[in-house]
Amino acid sequence: MLLFADESEALTHPYLARAWAKHGADLRVPAPGQAKKVAMMGALDHAARHLVVHTSKTKRSADFIALLQRLDGRYGPRPGLPVKPVVIVLDNGPIHVSKATTAALAARAHWLTVEWLPKYAPELNDIEPVWRDLKAHHLAHQTFTDADDLDRTIHAAVSTLNTERNIRPLVKQRISA
Repeated sequence: MLLFADESEALTHPYLARAWAKHGADLRVPAPGQAKKVAMMGALDHAARHLVVHTSKTKRSADFIALLQRLDGRYGPRPGLPVKPVVIVLDNGPIHVSKATTAALAARAHWLTVEWLPKYAPELNDIEPVWRDLKAHHLAHQTFTDADDLDRTIHAAVSTLNTERNIRPLVKQRISA
């Protein structure tokens, strides 16, 4: 198993993706109040193209460890079954190299191996296009009433993305005569 993990943020104010306005006119989108952020910690299963996301109000080591706990349930060892090795690809972000995260990764070392990306190389992390897709196609051009509304929309969008990506076209093969 190969997982690519990273974090991103979403805002309650709208993202403008591929928007236009008449020549000479300003594009105006209503965005009342102060923008709130929702942090997204995610891991993308490279083979299955399945995205696991943990959302929170902050982007701290404890939030990343909560993502690791979700990965425990999906990819971690199960009693009576052989241990399947999993490789997780991480950048050198502060929450990935903190003492708490290092301890959490060390506790999972019997099944989870970490491969570190070079600094400032987001183009090598396969989850980056997924974040871009999520924001451009599922969160764009919407104003959310509050952070909870945004959080619900993020999880619904992740569910939709996982459904779209996991359609297997070769399951019902027919042999032509």
